[in-house]
Amino acid sequence: MGQFRDAMEEELRLRNYSERTREAYVYCVREQVRFVGSAPDVTGPEEVRRYLMHLAQKPVSWSFFNQSVCALRFFYAKVLKREWGVERIPFHRRGRRLPVILGPDEVERLLAAATSLRDRALLETAYGCGLRLSEIRHLKVSDIDSARMVLRIEQGKGRKDRYVMLPKALLATLRTYWLESKPRHWLFPGQEPGQPLSDKTVQMALRKALRAAGIQKPVSVHSLRHAFATHLLEAGTNVRAIQVLLGHRSLGTTQLYTHLASTYLNETKSPLDRLTSKQDVPAKKEDPEK
Repeated sequence: MGQFRDAMEEELRLRNYSERTREAYVYCVREQVRFVGSAPDVTGPEEVRRYLMHLAQKPVSWSFFNQSVCALRFFYAKVLKREWGVERIPFHRRGRRLPVILGPDEVERLLAAATSLRDRALLETAYGCGLRLSEIRHLKVSDIDSARMVLRIEQGKGRKDRYVMLPKALLATLRTYWLESKPRHWLFPGQEPGQPLSDKTVQMALRKALRAAGIQKPVSVHSLRHAFATHLLEAGTNVRAIQVLLGHRSLGTTQLYTHLASTYLNETKSPLDRLTSKQDVPAKKEDPEK
């Protein structure tokens, strides 16, 4: 799909889509073309529907399915300018799943179990500032403002800049790490010159620490971001402040953590405990013949 790929790349660049999104959209459209087996300009809504049925039956993840829908809607509406409406390309409904949360003691064990100073700095940054994996990877040395005790997140998700707090404990770790590794541009440089650390390397750092700490919960690097928000809410931080720190566009997204905070669960009294006529569970009667 050479000419169509070039046209799509051009439209995506004109709208300032990130490099990762451009790559993902082109990949999704290429997979649809490969499945259908015909050129995109002769493909109709029925072929697109057949491909989406193929994805639904595999099945693929909710995020990949809907990313494919976004890519196809963009391609047919903006690149090919098809007359049939993009609303004929349906999204997948998603059931709500709550993330697994690490408790403060588990986070402390995890950080202590980091197998290197760099890994410790990575995990402390993820938890102490509530960052996404891509935001951790793309931190620069110049993003650390120790005078104001803030960390600058440049062009995070949605191409938005924001500031987060810089914990004193994290600053101490980062200073020790800098003295050991002397990073110049990227705070966490990768093996390839001029490139930041890879996703895989950060994920491996977490897996090694989980094994060393004996934590068996199914968690990821993003789980430390969830723990950051949940623990802040449990400590009484206003949910609006948490929204700003996380870089959420909608407050509704942040309110997910009210379902996770133990304070909301443990401090809410069950109606069973309010019953004035509640009786004790009767004791088991002993057999008189014994």
